[in-house]
Amino acid sequence: MGRTALIKEIFLDKSIEEFYQCIVELPYCFLLDSGLATGGGRYSFMGADPFAVIHSKAGKTTLAQSFGSRLVNISVQQDNPLDVMADIFNSFPPLEVEEKIPFSGGGVGFFSYDLGRQLERMPELAADDLNTPDLIFGLFDVILVVDQLENRKYIVSTGYPEKLEKNATNRAMLRSEWLQGQLAKSPGLKKSRGNNSPVKVQANFNRQSYIKNVGQAIEHILSGDIFQVNLSQRFTMESEISGWQLYKDLKRISPAPFAAYLNFGDIEVISSSPERFLRVEQYGGVETCPIKGTRPRASNPAEDLSNYKQLLESQKDRAELTMIVDLARSDLGRVCRPGTIRAELPYCIEPFPTVFHLVATVKGSLIPGKNIFDLLKASFPGGSITGAPKIKAMEIIECLEPVRRGIYTGSLGYIGFDGRADLNIVIRTIIKVGGKYYFQVGGGITAKSNPEDEYNETLDKARALLRALKFEGSIYDGPYVY
Repeated sequence: MGRTALIKEIFLDKSIEEFYQCIVELPYCFLLDSGLATGGGRYSFMGADPFAVIHSKAGKTTLAQSFGSRLVNISVQQDNPLDVMADIFNSFPPLEVEEKIPFSGGGVGFFSYDLGRQLERMPELAADDLNTPDLIFGLFDVILVVDQLENRKYIVSTGYPEKLEKNATNRAMLRSEWLQGQLAKSPGLKKSRGNNSPVKVQANFNRQSYIKNVGQAIEHILSGDIFQVNLSQRFTMESEISGWQLYKDLKRISPAPFAAYLNFGDIEVISSSPERFLRVEQYGGVETCPIKGTRPRASNPAEDLSNYKQLLESQKDRAELTMIVDLARSDLGRVCRPGTIRAELPYCIEPFPTVFHLVATVKGSLIPGKNIFDLLKASFPGGSITGAPKIKAMEIIECLEPVRRGIYTGSLGYIGFDGRADLNIVIRTIIKVGGKYYFQVGGGITAKSNPEDEYNETLDKARALLRALKFEGSIYDGPYVY
């Protein structure tokens, strides 16, 4: 038998945003927010003040004990960061699965795309100008869970890091009371300043240079080096808007089932991701849901329907998604039981406020003894944002994109003490580092790609992010837009 979490239903009449504003100034606060009340978006989770933080950069992984906003290093290791994380999680008594709540406490944070450099040998060509960590995960012993379908709220407290049952029980009660007290307070966030000055946008490609890069990618495909590759461009903006206000604006403009806001001190992550990377369920069921194929939404119903039908009938997008499904099946096959991997057909089109997406679902069952960290080593980063074959596509990305991706196209979400996990693909996401905002947008390139269309697709994906940042100019000329 494992440890049982203390679960307390609370009846405070507040919205998710009102709850979060009560803790937004606490250290390492997070919100994993569905934005939708059905399907994969049923639950939202929030918390702050982790008992420990895992940080890794360039193969050096640190476990630090948390004392409010102060961190004290406990250990530093040079091994594979995912192996180090697995050892840390395995050092705690196992947590019993609570079936009605998918996440009862554990790690919340992100894996940078560049963590892939620790898993595979890669060239070092792109500039590491933002110097973002390869991973940061806070370890949270107490969280708030909001079931949006049934409109119920629970405080879940585990008693970690205490290992003796009596001590854990006492800590679980104290921490549950502490969080309830925080959530009962009046929101303490100061109103952020408006962004009334002109907003400057800087892209690291203009139309001509991006189209040239797409052409080079197509040459690699026609030469037989790869079947497809995902290319992106990065936008940089300065704005007075706060990260939390930006998240609220982005959620209003573009709600998404795998949205998140992380305020981890030097880094803020504002995400409206529509894409699930990996989910691990009770008894080892796994799922990945790659996206390939995008069309813009239109205010005119006839035009909107036309865009939907274009995506539905697009052989290029369907072929591109099929390649990524095959890659996902191969990745899962490294850690799943033979005969359990299956792709659900037909593919489906999911509507979002600004775009339509073509989505696939691939499922399997983990080999007994394997866990989320084994699954990550087998499949990270996701194939939908690299290309196929994955390693060669990543090498080409390194040659064509001038800066490292950092958190973009990495993965964000939770890893539970009970072994369950749910991680997104970090797309439609804004990062705040050093007082500036950054986001990247991209698309999959195949032999049938039209370079001009590929460039325009990146701009379609940027629309919601720029609207949230209060940018009202034209983005179709670049690289410097005012």
